[in-house]
Amino acid sequence: MSKGKNYNYVILVYDIGEKRVGKVYKICKQYLVPFQKSVFRGEITPSNLIALRAALKKVIDDSVDFVALFKMTGDYVFDEEVIGVRLHNQESMLL
Repeated sequence: MSKGKNYNYVILVYDIGEKRVGKVYKICKQYLVPFQKSVFRGEITPSNLIALRAALKKVIDDSVDFVALFKMTGDYVFDEEVIGVRLHNQESMLL
């Protein structure tokens, strides 16, 4: 997370191995609202964002799993963070 920025809204997407997907879903549901099967979104406090990231890092295998956090500070302000490996070394999803 960048210093000096307080993100208040997150869109989280993931592609997780079958053995860990249930655990990741439960963690995400504690902090955000399910939007689709592997997409969550919602308002979040800075401390909860830190807790969410820490909980995910304990569960995922960052050599094969993918989690992307699209963090927003307000209207039209985005920052992307990826935990784990991007599928096919893709560029940022934000153009």
